[in-house]
Amino acid sequence: MTELELVQLWSKARWHLIVAQLAPTALLGFTVWLAIEGLGDATFAVRIAATGILLASGVLGALAQFSSASEAQAIANDLASIGASSSVAQRIVALAGWAWIVKFVTPAIFVVIFAALVTHLFLAF
Repeated sequence: MTELELVQLWSKARWHLIVAQLAPTALLGFTVWLAIEGLGDATFAVRIAATGILLASGVLGALAQFSSASEAQAIANDLASIGASSSVAQRIVALAGWAWIVKFVTPAIFVVIFAALVTHLFLAF
């Protein structure tokens, strides 16, 4: 592949990372709002359903983030191996090492928030 094609793939992978974070983040925010508004007072079945939706969204979002970050790292490796010379390509190669944050830290933050919400929904009452 050419340098330009690899840079274009990198841009697509970066966009996928952004999109993969939108749905779980919005759902977490919405659930926090619902918890403030009384979701904790809902029936047990509704609280289980809300927890399941959050969990499924989080797992799928984390998987999408992990795979997109892994693909971005592979693209950066390919750019490095072809000796990419443009400033953009060099920046991509330099920043690819930070993809571990997307792969591990972001899902860990989701787990902490998810645990706090589950605690609120099931143990705070």
